Amino acid sequence: MTVQTVSKDVEEKMKKAVATVTREFTEIRGGRATPSLVEHVTVDYYGAATPLKQLAAITAPESNMLVIQPWDAKVAPEIEKAILKASIGVTPIMDGKVVRLPIPPLTGDRREELIKVIHKMAEEGRVNVRTVRRDANEAIKKLKADKQVSEDDAFKAQDLTQKLTDKYVEQINALVKSKEHELHSV
Repeated sequence: MTVQTVSKDVEEKMKKAVATVTREFTEIRGGRATPSLVEHVTVDYYGAATPLKQLAAITAPESNMLVIQPWDAKVAPEIEKAILKASIGVTPIMDGKVVRLPIPPLTGDRREELIKVIHKMAEEGRVNVRTVRRDANEAIKKLKADKQVSEDDAFKAQDLTQKLTDKYVEQINALVKSKEHELHSV
């Protein structure tokens, strides 16, 4: 293992941590209807648990309404059951072959709850980034102890690792600010 492979590995893992936080944030309802609110809901489709996005077209024709149009009309009642079971805070309405999801406006209390949830998710992301930093610094120290890298190179690698940590923690902080703004503005 070299300093370059450690640095490359660090950046990859930190990017994954930020991507995870981003994905988790998209699943939080901000008062605006977005397909990501229900894409992950699993539907019992002929005995197999299948993600909703594989069974239907999910659109948001209005800012407070989602329309789910299953490709197989027979699965619409199963979609309705799955959404109710997922308890995401919306009640589906069957409308012929489509399922409509009216998105109720967020209450002040619910906004505050969601803000706490996003702060918790963000902190988990920051902890993941810092864990990657710690592991990288340990690997660099081991390389230095085994005389595979000079002291100067080890210092530069640790400095680079710290800069990457700062960069990705800042990205997570920016995501939090953006999501908070979204929750407050709707």
